[in-house]
Amino acid sequence: MLFVAMHLANVALNLVSIDTADAGLEWLTEPWRILPAKILLYGAATVHIVLVLRTLYLRRTLKMPGKEAAQVLLGLLIPLLIAEHVIGVHVYRAITGLDVDYEFVARALWIDSPATGVKQVFALLVIWAHGCLGLHFWLRYRDWYPTAAPFLLIGAVLVPVLGLLGFAEAGKVVLAQPTPPTPDAIMAERLATVYLTKTAFLNLAYAVAIGAVAATLALRGLRQAIARRNLIEVRYESGQVVRVPRGSSVLEASRIGGIPHYAVCGGRGRCSTCRVRVTAGSEALPPPAPLERATLSRIHADPSVRLACQLRPTAPLTVLPLLVADRERLLPAGAGRARPGREQDIAVLFCDIRGFTALADHRLPYDIVFLLNRYFAIVGTAVEKSGGRLDKFIGDGAMALFGLDTSTAEACRQALAASAAILAELDRLSEELAAELPAPLKVAIGIHAGPTIVGAMGYGDTMHVTAIGDTVNVASRLESAAKEFNAAIVVSDTVVALSGLDLSDYEAREIAIRGSARPLHVRVVPQDAALGSGFAEAATQSAA
Repeated sequence: MLFVAMHLANVALNLVSIDTADAGLEWLTEPWRILPAKILLYGAATVHIVLVLRTLYLRRTLKMPGKEAAQVLLGLLIPLLIAEHVIGVHVYRAITGLDVDYEFVARALWIDSPATGVKQVFALLVIWAHGCLGLHFWLRYRDWYPTAAPFLLIGAVLVPVLGLLGFAEAGKVVLAQPTPPTPDAIMAERLATVYLTKTAFLNLAYAVAIGAVAATLALRGLRQAIARRNLIEVRYESGQVVRVPRGSSVLEASRIGGIPHYAVCGGRGRCSTCRVRVTAGSEALPPPAPLERATLSRIHADPSVRLACQLRPTAPLTVLPLLVADRERLLPAGAGRARPGREQDIAVLFCDIRGFTALADHRLPYDIVFLLNRYFAIVGTAVEKSGGRLDKFIGDGAMALFGLDTSTAEACRQALAASAAILAELDRLSEELAAELPAPLKVAIGIHAGPTIVGAMGYGDTMHVTAIGDTVNVASRLESAAKEFNAAIVVSDTVVALSGLDLSDYEAREIAIRGSARPLHVRVVPQDAALGSGFAEAATQSAA
């Protein structure tokens, strides 16, 4: 990807001039001609091809999801797409003794053989898209990636676009130039030799590529033929029986047998959606490998539960998939591609209007909707300006998340700043609607921070990134406690400590939390209290 990016950057310099692009060769292309760089580049390309062939060989079945099939096909297609360009450039240099400049390339691909030029453009787009997808799937679990992704996306779009515009500009320049003189007899003979040699090497490359794929498939077929002599039965509680070679995974057995089986991560052991309960034959099963054992431990699975993608039985067994695939068909088409769940420490804020039921009595529906929308706008604006994400509205309540793209300490400061902004704006709204309201609007806010599970959840158009876990439940409990204490805000000491702000002016209390033997220490901000320096500092830092 580094080579391709530098190569495209060099081509983009044609937007300035062809001479500028030729001058850029010294910095963007020449470094790849030294021996260590050649070893690195061609070694990476070779390893990439070998990995594709290895993946093809190791698969027990060629039945696979579309994205996996696309990955394999692109890996096989890319060498064939770039072979003509790579071989042509090297053969031209070797036979003529001349270097290749951008005027030569533009004339060759834009005028002499536009079909080849179109093929090179297609190859460029395929290679760049393939590489960007690979980088995305490699980096998506890094904590810093969500913040960097928008900027990386800008680069991922600009680099090929500028490269293609540079190629087009070079083509327009050479089209406007007079036709070059006919080469002399010696050069014509060399060019004919270049064409014949390039064609011979290109045919050889195609033959080697096709032969490698054919040999891989043949070896795979031989391995399967040998394996078929020692088949085992995978039985399903629903009645299906699939006979597979020893060493096949239960997930592969499901695919071979055409049995729907959920596997969000593609069968890599990174999720537990393919898990099955072994109801018979468990005594002969191999023990879980470290990857499977770690995943099963994370979900606190009992000993009879295994991951179908990692379980490779050596004897007949009976399994029961724990996620019913027939029901999973009801999921939207994009559900399997949704953002994977992950553990993340964040701050959660719950906010609810006090006495809303009484406030809504004897009022026109339009008036209630108007009031709620004004309130929702206040909460949403405060949350977003503070750096958080509004998660959902529940009746007259709201839930907001802070820290999805930042540190937990910063998330706590953002949540405190948002709560202060909500109270201030709600006071202004109460003054504005004083003639319409029997009493000023009051809210109860609860804030807590800690580990949660963050991921895309929901159905159809309602699917969005949200959080679940004890931290969310505790934040909801603190919002209820604020109502019980007739307070504006109840914030856990965890949030106070992480934020690094001084809230010692407010009353310290203990709250019983369901499911926890120890009470939770909190700070209570009463209604109509002047928010102290801690909230002011949080608001200042959030604004900054």
